[in-house]
Amino acid sequence: MKIKTTLISLALLLATGGQAEAQNAASSKTQYAATGDRKIAYRSIGKGTPIILVNRFRGTLDTWDPLFLDKLAENYNVITFDYTGIGSSTGTLPTDIPTVAKDIKDLSDALKLKKIIVLGWSYGGLVAQAATFQYPELVTHSILVGTNPPGKNEIPLEQVFFDRALKPINSFDDEIVLFFEPKSESSKKAAQLSHDRIYKRIDVSKIPATQEVFERYFKGGAGFREDKQNFREQLQTTQTPILVISGDHDISFAVENWFALLRELPTTQMIVFPHTGHAPQHQYPELTANYIHNFITLNK
Repeated sequence: MKIKTTLISLALLLATGGQAEAQNAASSKTQYAATGDRKIAYRSIGKGTPIILVNRFRGTLDTWDPLFLDKLAENYNVITFDYTGIGSSTGTLPTDIPTVAKDIKDLSDALKLKKIIVLGWSYGGLVAQAATFQYPELVTHSILVGTNPPGKNEIPLEQVFFDRALKPINSFDDEIVLFFEPKSESSKKAAQLSHDRIYKRIDVSKIPATQEVFERYFKGGAGFREDKQNFREQLQTTQTPILVISGDHDISFAVENWFALLRELPTTQMIVFPHTGHAPQHQYPELTANYIHNFITLNK
């Protein structure tokens, strides 16, 4: 009996790549991909088609809602990473979005990924769009969450974003204002649940907190609005399936900025959550993951 049990255990270890239990967002280990002169910190959970998640302003490996990651990982190999110079990655964050997008290509090359889905949230949505247009042979689908199209947009960031987002340390109340809808009781309840999930595993010392780094993010955003690469035009001609997911009151990237383009986007679909702010995937983690899976499945 002991020999049989040992053989079963060995088989399980081999089937899971040497790990007795499959990793989830809470247990996933931080790994490092060597990419030339820098190391990109990343985590990987789940199996299937790779989907690389591209983070928000001041986001790190720890700031994604783990329930959202685990739900996605039921169908995909979910890879999160820290930008160059952010969190646990080495180097310095570039000040232009196309160069930041190279992190996605370099990480894919290091992991020997030939095809990926890219999911960008907020600032990461700008980076995801740049990667989609720069590396069409790599990116098969683009999921854009709480972000805006390239070029000039009519509705700017609300002042409350600057009032809250640029604090060295954000309180839970700041999180509600920045990512949820303070006027909605259900949104505030979802904020508390998401906060509790995230703070089971977070190293706040890794979160960017200096004005110098903030300015590097903002310079990238300004260049994306200037759009010297004509990404806005490429958005209107791309053949890559694109899904835009937004809240109806996003203080950072107003969903209304997409409306002027809707009839001009041949491959773009849009989902707008009511009474929702900048983080629909944290307010509705399971529903958002289901929408994403259905979109990818039906647009192959």
